[in-house]
Amino acid sequence: MTTLVIGARGSIGRHVLDQLHTAGDPVRAGVRHLSTAGELPAGVPVVRADLTRPETLGPALDGVRRVFVYALPADPAPFAAAVAAAGVEHVVLLSSGSVLLPWTATNAIAREHREVEAALPGCVPIRPLVLANNALAWARSIRAEGVVRVAHPAAATAPIHERDIAAVAVAALRDPSTPGVSDLLTGPDALTRHEQVRAIAAAAGRPIRIEELTPAAARAAFAAFTDAATAAAILEFVRHALEPGGSPVTGTFTRVTGRRPASFAQWARDHAAEFQGGV
Repeated sequence: MTTLVIGARGSIGRHVLDQLHTAGDPVRAGVRHLSTAGELPAGVPVVRADLTRPETLGPALDGVRRVFVYALPADPAPFAAAVAAAGVEHVVLLSSGSVLLPWTATNAIAREHREVEAALPGCVPIRPLVLANNALAWARSIRAEGVVRVAHPAAATAPIHERDIAAVAVAALRDPSTPGVSDLLTGPDALTRHEQVRAIAAAAGRPIRIEELTPAAARAAFAAFTDAATAAAILEFVRHALEPGGSPVTGTFTRVTGRRPASFAQWARDHAAEFQGGV
């Protein structure tokens, strides 16, 4: 039963691809540009699968029975039609744990993920709440200045390693009825941003200081790479993480896999090189 991993070069997609390939499962890598195929494991078939170009999806899905996908375009209808036409048995969608939080009815990020889930009613969503990889947004300022600039550094979240998100996705690909695969997915511990920065400093072997931003300054910083609604949604998550239980910790990963998820300190060690250099 062949699985197509769309976005196979992404931080999570690559782990899904590697875990399936290592286990001997037939797998196909979907990429936007075939020129990047050399970065993928030898022996894995690579096809063009560009969600913004629906004409690429039919050939990519030929003979495929399972699909892992995320980062769907604004209109997921062409993807849904291509999956149905190809006879795909099930789709595992990387969604967001924000859809499960009671206060997110008007949050732009949660609303977008709810809309995508609704557009793919037969999919199995995987719902991580806080990705450890979000901390890579601090890498440039850490390398250049040894500083992290954030609002609300006392906010506590439970970031989850991308490798562990992939492990839950692989469990869902193999058996979409696996109990808990669509539950709120987090790392093992709630850590303040101060604690996360200390873990990165220990892994990178360098001092890192935090400069606290006002919410207005944080919104202005976000404006460099996202729209105002998304910036407001991110800051809303951070504000809630100041409250006890505002950013929950769950045992979903252990229930699905039987293992403890990787700590944020382990994630920092895995990515230490990305925070080194500079000052």
